[in-house]
Amino acid sequence: MSADAMSAPLPPPPAYRLSQRMSRMKTSAVREILKIAERPDILSFAGGLPAPELFPLDAIAKAFEETFAAEGRPALQYSTTEGFAPLREWISAHLARKGHHTHADQVLITSGSQQGLDLVGKVLLDPGDLVVVEDPSYLAALQTFGGYEVEFATVRSDDAGMDTDDLAALVKKRQPKLLYVIPNFQNPKGTTLSLERRRALVRLAQEHRFIILEDDPYGELRFKGVHLPSLASMDDQGVVLSLSTFSKTLAPGLRLGWVTGPRPLLKALTIAKQATDLHTATLAQRATARLLATFDYPGHIAALMPVYAERANAMLAALEQHMPQGTKWTRPDGGMFLWVELPGGLDAATLLPRAVEQKVAFVPGAPFFANAQQAQFMRLNYSNRPPDLIAEGMRRLGSVISDAL
Repeated sequence: MSADAMSAPLPPPPAYRLSQRMSRMKTSAVREILKIAERPDILSFAGGLPAPELFPLDAIAKAFEETFAAEGRPALQYSTTEGFAPLREWISAHLARKGHHTHADQVLITSGSQQGLDLVGKVLLDPGDLVVVEDPSYLAALQTFGGYEVEFATVRSDDAGMDTDDLAALVKKRQPKLLYVIPNFQNPKGTTLSLERRRALVRLAQEHRFIILEDDPYGELRFKGVHLPSLASMDDQGVVLSLSTFSKTLAPGLRLGWVTGPRPLLKALTIAKQATDLHTATLAQRATARLLATFDYPGHIAALMPVYAERANAMLAALEQHMPQGTKWTRPDGGMFLWVELPGGLDAATLLPRAVEQKVAFVPGAPFFANAQQAQFMRLNYSNRPPDLIAEGMRRLGSVISDAL
């Protein structure tokens, strides 16, 4: 090849013709911020991260070792789409102890509950369908459903969760296909749907024939008050699909979640999963089933709660001490997050670069709104930092906010 040929400019890259749905799928604000927040010098309260020092590392390692020793070849083989039967049976029994009676054949193992969101969207949603969400709502759910080209309708929320009076007025005018809700320690607000509103929500779904997708990744993580019954446990007409996960209690790296619901919907979800990944990782399923056969899971959860309570209280106390007048925040009874409203009309996204300069990070709240975004909010995670670093982080953040007023 001649020198001239080697030095000739390369042709421009092709103009890739992406699907129309890609125009509806936005980059995750959380994932982008985590790229910054992973810097070791940053005190990050951005990610929805459990405390890694509380992972049952030794027990999980032993379960994997025993799985390889006793069933290594089948653990490395293809498996059924529905999931490993002993794991499904354990989940069914665990849910029954909490009042949600569902047969093991109504449990579909997923690759984290995030896959459950996507499967529900794939099975239920057509372009233009109406999906009802809280205002604000979980960012990754908005991304997922938005990718299926739906229309969002938002319902007000307060400290008692989704406002079912507002929902009742909405469904009298419009027919939703799906309603998405996180009833326990909602992401991003940390609030909990009251018992009265749980009953009203299920009743509205039954009367107006829409499906509720109950997303409950944080329900085990209650450190204050009493556990409330799931929406699925209140449903006797097959209008509730329910998601949960081991990510917040055992370890997110296992990528193990599940969906429960009416058998006809579970069949459709299983077919959709076959076309997605064939099945969730066999090794992780078998090792987790082996772990749970002997592991004190309730005792493990009980050990987490004082730690998370201490961290939540540390953040609440530090907010009281360091935030300028006019700042407001929620007071969660469990989970991993609280929600801050900034004073003086401040824009959280504008504050973020200044906060990073002071070595502290958070998630701006605007992307959590499905329609009319509100810029004056931020989400803070307290589960991933010890109390002393929480106090220091809130001191830095309070200084950034005060300086911006």
